[in-house]
Amino acid sequence: MTQPFRGGADSYSSLLWPELRIGFRQDHLSVECGRVYQTLSNAPYRGGPGSGERFVNWKVPLSYDCTDPSAMMREALLGWGYDPESAVGLQTAAHLTHASFFEEAGDECRLLVCASAGTGNAARAGMARETFSAYEPGTVNLIVMVDGQMTESAMVNAVISATEAKSAAFADLDIRDHSHGCPATGTSTDAVLVAVSQSDRCRHVHRYAGAATTIGNAIGRLVYAAVHEAVRTQGEP
Repeated sequence: MTQPFRGGADSYSSLLWPELRIGFRQDHLSVECGRVYQTLSNAPYRGGPGSGERFVNWKVPLSYDCTDPSAMMREALLGWGYDPESAVGLQTAAHLTHASFFEEAGDECRLLVCASAGTGNAARAGMARETFSAYEPGTVNLIVMVDGQMTESAMVNAVISATEAKSAAFADLDIRDHSHGCPATGTSTDAVLVAVSQSDRCRHVHRYAGAATTIGNAIGRLVYAAVHEAVRTQGEP
């Protein structure tokens, strides 16, 4: 359990994965890998199936214009001195100082999960509600780092496991949909990024990542713990 940036630190050194360079500035968090990772996400910048060497979670300014999030993200990346062609960008309205990190060495893999979270727009999937056509910055953003080998279908499975774990954390914290008062499954603007090294140092290729698999169970536990901590402490200094 760790929230390294609450105490004023500007970097976090993984105990299990020292190759990762995790940094924090006033308005964004960056995970730099030093090599290309295969990615799958709903990130507003270079989302979908793809690749990247740097993963950025940006707390957008109050003046943020959400009509073109990709263009604004690219401009921000250039301003920070990052290569926009090798980055994947998430955007949030939550406090990044309370981002939570959990990690473990698993079955032919190393895992690190980062969650930033706020619940001001908590929502329950499956119920009618007011909807919007324009993009809004995410409130629960998950970065799931995997040093190992996974098939593309297993990466989709990992997104499902991460999402289910997020919803479980919301349920256990009794977070409610503000429109209906029912238990929320997340917020209306959540994002998940799964990044996999595909390193052959790990001999086994994970073909599934559901709750009954070693890797899926681990992803679920880490996401649950990170979301639970980030949400539980969101109102603390």
